Amino acid sequence: MEPEAERACRGCGIELGRGMLVCPSCHRLVHAERLTELAAEAQAAETRADWSTALGFWRDAVDLLPNGTRQRDTIVARIADLGRKADASPTPSPVPAQADPSTSANGWSAGAAAGGLGALAMVALKFKFVLLALVTKGKLLIGGLLKGGSTFWTMLAATGVYWTAFGLPFAIGLVLSIYVHEMGHVAALRRYGVRASAPMFIPGLGAVVRLGQALHDPRQDARVGLAGPIWGLAASVACAGIFYATGQPLYAALARVGAFVNLFNLIPFWQLDGGRAFRSLNRPQRWLAVAALATSWSVTHDGIVLLLIFVAVAATIFDKPAEQSDAGVLGWYAFLVAALSALAFAPYLRVGAVL
Repeated sequence: MEPEAERACRGCGIELGRGMLVCPSCHRLVHAERLTELAAEAQAAETRADWSTALGFWRDAVDLLPNGTRQRDTIVARIADLGRKADASPTPSPVPAQADPSTSANGWSAGAAAGGLGALAMVALKFKFVLLALVTKGKLLIGGLLKGGSTFWTMLAATGVYWTAFGLPFAIGLVLSIYVHEMGHVAALRRYGVRASAPMFIPGLGAVVRLGQALHDPRQDARVGLAGPIWGLAASVACAGIFYATGQPLYAALARVGAFVNLFNLIPFWQLDGGRAFRSLNRPQRWLAVAALATSWSVTHDGIVLLLIFVAVAATIFDKPAEQSDAGVLGWYAFLVAALSALAFAPYLRVGAVL
């Protein structure tokens, strides 16, 4: 939430203009008390290993600090560090029980039994986390529809536009596919503690998510960008699976078109998802991304992949490379290019893709 505007400096009493962050007279931080509260709340969240909540508090603090100050730069660096922790621990890890230092007389057999039980426990724990992730993502998708009023009504409008061109079943499937893509961005933004709007559809053009705060770390920006195509890929794979199970050509069409739309978003240009990804890569990594695209084109011979190659080469040569590169983003980008190309141009889906 935005803090209430200060009317007078608490240090010298001078009247403050709207939006001021530093007193022009005594140079006191206007929101010093609120910054102290946010720091305490963020540190408490870090103690609980609740990285997303901590990131949210630190982002609120950054918004109350002027550019170029040491405090702001320190918090921005902390946000980058916490983002890595959030990526490494997407779900809270249980606190392991302390091992009993004592051993039984038959130490080998006791250790083997404990190891077997421990392995079963780990498998069960992993399975529980997979189920928890599926339930959490399902709740996020449904909650986005129920809570985002603009989302629901703009989805209806977009469905109407696509209905006139492709028919109602395909229109509904396409809009839901786009929705899943956008909620991938929303999920990543939540992981990094960034306030953002629910998806808003622009009929005929897609959908957008409006950010309430800036992403100061290019690495986090790139991963938020790629989260959309990753979730979109999952939606296309699900449609392909339904096609194979039912033989209904509608789902083959949805799988291919959905993959094509997500592949198009990987163009490394402006605010497209691929553009965000490329800004976190150094020049050699960008050439590797170009190589991944070239490999895809050698198989598909499709014009959209050729367009991606041309734009990627231009971005590699002319755009400023990242100061700190991200190998993880390169791996995801290459994987998405391969997987989405396979779905978008797969001949075994093309047979059934009749609208």
